[in-house]
Amino acid sequence: MSEQLVLLSYWGSPFGLRVQIALAEKGVGYEYREEDLFNKSSLLLSLNPVHKKVPVLIHNGKPVSESLAIVLYIDEVWSSEDGFPPLLPSDPYLRAEARFWADFIDKKIYEVSKKVWRSKGEDQEAAKKELIEIFKLLEGKLGEKPYFGGENFGFVDISLVPFYSRFYTLEKFGKFSIEAECPILVEWAKRCLERESVSKSLPDSHKVYQFVVEVNKKLGFQ
Repeated sequence: MSEQLVLLSYWGSPFGLRVQIALAEKGVGYEYREEDLFNKSSLLLSLNPVHKKVPVLIHNGKPVSESLAIVLYIDEVWSSEDGFPPLLPSDPYLRAEARFWADFIDKKIYEVSKKVWRSKGEDQEAAKKELIEIFKLLEGKLGEKPYFGGENFGFVDISLVPFYSRFYTLEKFGKFSIEAECPILVEWAKRCLERESVSKSLPDSHKVYQFVVEVNKKLGFQ
């Protein structure tokens, strides 16, 4: 069956990177279309009229929005039953647990990270403290396992690892070391980078930093 697969995203979006990593893990080819976040295409706005955000995956003309929903969709369409590597475990409890932690990551890290690079003084210190607490919770969940799913790289790893490309930005703005605070998490991230799906998807950390600096100036955060 001929598949038409198009991804609308932006190079620095951690949410779009989730989809790119998931597709790479499955070995599925697709067309990538870069979006301008400050001048969004009419196609993006028409396909995701509710949130008007990237990523959007267009599969045979049908759009799927929101990164975690897209990754779950990818795992179901290109399933282990058809010989593709699974992104979620088969056990219902473990699947529910993976969804819980991916949702936790989704609701916490992005917003708290923005506070670190858009605030100063006590507000920034509070944001740093909150972020470190989040990372330490994740370290506790990871434990001594190589990946969040145990021996297998999967859904929770895909949900979290794109944010590793923003660690340098957080450290520059927050003037702290994530590795010093959360060595287990950084070791996990470096392990993930050994996978081609991750290393070829994640952008250069310095490029991300320059982008955040420019966006802060444009939005009046200096």
